[in-house]
Amino acid sequence: MLTFLQFDSPIGKLGLLYSKKGIRRLFFENEAPFIPKLKSLYPKDEIHSSTEDPHPFKKQILEYLNGERKIFSLPLDFQTSPFYTKALKEVAKIPYGETASYKDIAIRCDNPKAVRAVGSANAHNPIPLIIPCHRVLTHTGTLGGFGGGLMIKKFLLDLESQ
Repeated sequence: MLTFLQFDSPIGKLGLLYSKKGIRRLFFENEAPFIPKLKSLYPKDEIHSSTEDPHPFKKQILEYLNGERKIFSLPLDFQTSPFYTKALKEVAKIPYGETASYKDIAIRCDNPKAVRAVGSANAHNPIPLIIPCHRVLTHTGTLGGFGGGLMIKKFLLDLESQ
């Protein structure tokens, strides 16, 4: 069974899907409406809406977005391919307020030529913010892409630079 929680944040409406194991997916407002998307991504799973408030996952995410938290202590329910998992675990090691390039992450994955694969892993990161793919930039230092949109990526990088 999966549980879904929707809430407002400083970067817009967020959707959070979790299991008993931990957070499985985080959605940005540009992916709304969330429920039809959830049903297409998880057609065989029973999904319930959370009524728990304040929810501990929501609390940590809002603390981070309000500049009150630098490190998450949330359980994750990772559901990605082995390479994506490896790449995203390296992304998760980028410290708050710092950035790395796609190439840096490929090198950390022991595959310096896998820059595009790292980009793809970032693009398909199911748990942004908590796995901070917004901290990954191009090798020239430009923003690159971001699932929530470049305005949100810039907001997050500015938040962390203060």
